[in-house]
Amino acid sequence: MSLLDLGKLALITLTPTLLGATLVYAPRWGARLTEAWQERAAREPRPLGPPIERLAADLRRLLRLHDELTRSAHIAMLAHRLWAVEAAIGVRAVETAQALDVPHRTPDRPGELTRSELAALLHALADAGLVLPASVGHFTRGGRL
Repeated sequence: MSLLDLGKLALITLTPTLLGATLVYAPRWGARLTEAWQERAAREPRPLGPPIERLAADLRRLLRLHDELTRSAHIAMLAHRLWAVEAAIGVRAVETAQALDVPHRTPDRPGELTRSELAALLHALADAGLVLPASVGHFTRGGRL
């Protein structure tokens, strides 16, 4: 019997055992690998929200939209659209305030901030260094932030 024949015999004999061991132990190995991957992912720092650049861009876009609506919207649609835009401005302003560590009141639901609270929050964000449009409708003091 040659060495090649002996190798074939060993392979034929061990194959069912190796397949059975793989079927039994593979789920355990997979679970351990998954746990290790999740632990590693949990240790890496993650941002709490979207990047500040995106928050600022969204806030500027919403403020411009609010300004356009107050100048041009038909009276029947004005109230609903303005409320929706102001709610979106409030959500983004609160997210931005959290990102910049600006003190603010966190509302329970969108649209709950009054216009004066929203204006104060926008001015606090501008004072913290966020660049906002100079003309933002009812939220400005003399047309400037």
